[in-house]
Amino acid sequence: MSRRSILLTALVVLGGWQALAMALATPILPDVPAVARAVVRGMSGSLGAHLLASTGRVLAATLVTALVATPVGLAIGQSQNWNRRLSALIYLTYPIPKVVFLPIILLALGLGDGSKIFFIALILFYQVLIVVRDSAAGIHPELIQSVASLGATRWQLIRHVYLPACVPAVLTGLRLSTGTAIAVLFLAESIAASSGVGYYIMVEGWGRMAYADMYAGVVALSGLGLLLYAALDALEARLCAWRTPPGAYVA
Repeated sequence: MSRRSILLTALVVLGGWQALAMALATPILPDVPAVARAVVRGMSGSLGAHLLASTGRVLAATLVTALVATPVGLAIGQSQNWNRRLSALIYLTYPIPKVVFLPIILLALGLGDGSKIFFIALILFYQVLIVVRDSAAGIHPELIQSVASLGATRWQLIRHVYLPACVPAVLTGLRLSTGTAIAVLFLAESIAASSGVGYYIMVEGWGRMAYADMYAGVVALSGLGLLLYAALDALEARLCAWRTPPGAYVA
C-alpha cells in the first residue's frame, strides 16, 4: 500500500469525523482541530511521556514473544512426536481468554512494567506459536530429506531449512497481533498503571471530562499501532522480498 493511499484514506476518515462532530455538536465528540491542538499540546507535555512508556512496553512484549514463541513453534512443528503430544494442550489452552489472568499476573508480578509486558506477551504468544508451528510442519519432506542426505545435522536443518522457512510466519504472526497488542496494552494501562497512554486516556482525559485530551490519547495509541504495523511490514518486505504480501506498506 502506497503512502498516497494511506494519506487519502486518512483524509477521508478525518473528513467524516469533522462532519459528524459538526452535525452532533456535542462536547463528547470534539472536532478535528480541537483534537489536533490537544495532540500537539500533549506531545510536548505529559502525553509524550506516557506514549514513550507505552512504546517501551509493547516493543518489549513483542520482542519477548518473538524470542520465546519462535523456538517453541519450531521445536513442535519439526517433530511429529512433539506435535502430536502438545497439539491437544495447545487446542485446550488457546481458546481460554487470557484477560482473566490479569488479576493473578498483577498479584504475582506487581504493578510495574514487568506484569504488563508479561500480560501482552502471554496473549501474543499463541498467535505466533501456532503460525510458526504450522509453517514448520508444512515444509515439504522432500526438501528436508534432500538436505539431510547431504549429512546435515538436526541443528543445521533447523538453522538452514526450518528457520528461514518460518521467518515469514513469525513476521505474519506479529503483524496480525499488532492490533491485539495495542488493545491489551490499553487494558493493562487503564486498570493498573500510573503511566502509559491507557492511563492518560482514562485518567487525564475521560476522568477529567477533558474530551479533546481523551481523543488525543486515542490518536496517539492508534499512531503507535500504525507505526508498529508499518515497521513489521517494512521488515517483512526486506527479509522476505520474494513473498511480500499485496497489501503490504510500501514507502
